[in-house]
Amino acid sequence: MRTATVLVPVLAAISNVAAQHVHFDIPEIESFVASQLSRFSQWTHYPGPSPTFWSHPSPSPTKPVVSPTSTCDYWLADIKHQGIAAFNPNPSTYQVFRNVKDFGAKGDGVTDDTAAINNAISSGGRLSPAQGGSTTVTPAIVYFPPGVYMISASIIDYYYTQIIGNPNCMPTIRAFATFSGGLGLIDGDQYGANGLGFGATNVFWRQIRNFIIDMTLIPGSSSVTGIHWPTAQATSLQNIIFQMNDQADTQHQGIFIESGSGGFMTDLTFYGGLYGATFGNQQFTMRNFTFYNAVTAINQIWDWGWTYQNMNINNCTVGLNMSSGGPTAQSVGSVTFLDSSISNTKIGVLSAHGPNSQPPTAGSLVLENVQFTNVGQAVVDGFPSNFTALPGGTFTVAAWAQGHAYTPTGPNNIQGTINPNPRPGSLLQGDGKYYERSKPQYESHNVKQFISVRSFGATGNGRTDDTAALQLAISAAKLQGKILFVDQGDYLVGSTIYIPAGSKIVGESYSVILSHGPIFNDINLPQPVVRIGFPGEEGSIEWSDMIVSTQGQQRGAVLIEYNLNSPSSSPSGIWDVHSRVGGFAGSNLQLAQCPTTPDVNVTAANLNQNCIAAFMTMHLTKSSSGLYLENVWLWVADHDVEDPQLRQITIYAGRGLLDESSAGTFWMVGTAVEHHTLYQYQFANTKNVFAGQIQTETPYYQPNPSAPLPWPYVRSLSDPQFPAPTTTSNGVVIPNADAWGLRIVNSQTINIYGAGLYSFFDNYSTNCSNQGNGEVCQNRIFEVSRSSGVSVYNLNTVGTHYMIEEDGTDVAYYGDNLDGFVDSIAVYRTG
Repeated sequence: MRTATVLVPVLAAISNVAAQHVHFDIPEIESFVASQLSRFSQWTHYPGPSPTFWSHPSPSPTKPVVSPTSTCDYWLADIKHQGIAAFNPNPSTYQVFRNVKDFGAKGDGVTDDTAAINNAISSGGRLSPAQGGSTTVTPAIVYFPPGVYMISASIIDYYYTQIIGNPNCMPTIRAFATFSGGLGLIDGDQYGANGLGFGATNVFWRQIRNFIIDMTLIPGSSSVTGIHWPTAQATSLQNIIFQMNDQADTQHQGIFIESGSGGFMTDLTFYGGLYGATFGNQQFTMRNFTFYNAVTAINQIWDWGWTYQNMNINNCTVGLNMSSGGPTAQSVGSVTFLDSSISNTKIGVLSAHGPNSQPPTAGSLVLENVQFTNVGQAVVDGFPSNFTALPGGTFTVAAWAQGHAYTPTGPNNIQGTINPNPRPGSLLQGDGKYYERSKPQYESHNVKQFISVRSFGATGNGRTDDTAALQLAISAAKLQGKILFVDQGDYLVGSTIYIPAGSKIVGESYSVILSHGPIFNDINLPQPVVRIGFPGEEGSIEWSDMIVSTQGQQRGAVLIEYNLNSPSSSPSGIWDVHSRVGGFAGSNLQLAQCPTTPDVNVTAANLNQNCIAAFMTMHLTKSSSGLYLENVWLWVADHDVEDPQLRQITIYAGRGLLDESSAGTFWMVGTAVEHHTLYQYQFANTKNVFAGQIQTETPYYQPNPSAPLPWPYVRSLSDPQFPAPTTTSNGVVIPNADAWGLRIVNSQTINIYGAGLYSFFDNYSTNCSNQGNGEVCQNRIFEVSRSSGVSVYNLNTVGTHYMIEEDGTDVAYYGDNLDGFVDSIAVYRTG
């Protein structure tokens, strides 16, 4: 048996850190993570497959560096960079865009570029992991031209950093054979004396994309990681190749994540390694990965819920190992694995789930549309005797599951074939898989095909109203057939910004549209801050890398309204566009303005009216259709990002994401919606939705006050009506008027591939979600009403007494579905 030596230094550090109370948002999560990692550190591999390849390692496929334009020119390098950090203490001198060669990096494959690269990241008084905390006032793009950048120690990532390589001629970050110091070639959250510098659940708004990470000069016997990435929402890895030693005794791994609250990744390729990737985090959506010649392609050390879409695993010993902790202490909550393939691999999925495993619903697994080719055993429950749950061979699994099922009643303990979800044709691409589309980087466009908002007078300084200039720039770009570049800045708008069909807009390090003023402050006459199309308008848009926010009291602000009727053959796309309501510099909704008041009985009479900050975050209107959302986080701040102590605040925003499209056809890949008063996701009178690993949190202040305060009921928006503030269940008084995490009303064919619906707090106390306290933060969190064809794979809830309410009836009691810190159901379907 092989011990997990590649993690030993990290796990030792975590053991020390756990004793010192590493900062997480929620102390109970810290305890949970530490316990899982402690188990993992004492655990050795399953008693079965030896750590060799299923067959002799075949030569690695050619590792391409493709230039779609036959040139290495890239518009992002060539465009004039005029971005400013509006609320930085020195906005006129602070540098947003940094080319590593301007800081002395050579990229010649010989020179040690470590210091130059780290200087490019750190210069300008930016927030380092040694400082900890978080901030929005030092955004940066760190750009790598083509080249081979040799490093002898870790590249240290800072807060709010986008590390971007040239996608036409991808740069290589290559470690010297003598590489030492640091956890990864790129360390996304460096350990210090007090643990992870930033605290993994608070690391927001960052990216790494377009790189080759080369570890092949380092001996295979040395433990080394490509990217260390403990992270939270609004983060991504995209278009990265990991090159590792692929000998039988290799100790290399491509990615290591041990904690956090993610998250999204896409378009990654792994060659070799003991582990292609090791993952431990609350939840993630991961799409389009390819693995070659790893001992274990994916090593899942813990999670609550995880969605893998379009995974392609080739010539490995184990495809997915989710047996961490063994049958008496499973640490993997649930995994959804769809539209994927596993070939020439000894064991497809290694699990520790079984009839008597603990916790009872841990190790929940759903496979849908998975092709196995020359696989020894498709699914193995590795303890105690390598029970074959699904035999091997060459075949395609339409759908298979293990765990608890409610179809719609339950719980029924299942392990075997299930009916696959019906898939509307409008949601599929030509090969029968769900439609996928990566964020455009416009590699084939030259700089002349872009125009900047600065060219039209927009300032982005967070103080001047930029409405007219921003609208003029959007209109001009559309008319000229160009792509609009929104330089970094905070663009204050006092009236609605209209994005017409045909528009393509890309931001710089999350440039911000910031609403203010009376037009957005009428609670009875809500207005969109950004309107995409008018009702009845046809066509598509592309929008990426921006944030929409509000400043001060904005009781009638609808941050994003989508009206376009886009064809399913060429839908609109929104990638890495997030909302941020309160809690940041320039919002006027920080700790000083919106403190918590847990010791005050909050009523309509004394509620802090100045902190009513948004009516709704995203509205997919009745006339809209055809929208692909990827890595979109709609966040109402629960804490002040600029506060060194990350102290909590109270912000009121009414509704999260409302989809009431009559035609439907929406994809939601790696989306999350948090802390809205009435609901996070609501599907009302709609149909044909694909959603992968949605994630929600209830407002921390509830039930003080209970929903719906401070929002009036709006029947035309299908608002929920809340019962009495409390109820008594099993002899316990429980809040009964907290926000819904997920609400599906009068809708059809809603396919959700993973859902984490969390209620951690009762009036800012976490006692209600402590394990063993009865999950009494709120009574219910997921409602289905008058709907058909609803399917949810791997539903995970926290702090909720009843996991599902269907047509007024509670159908899933938390105590029937225990899974450690969460409660899990592998398959839920309406009747």
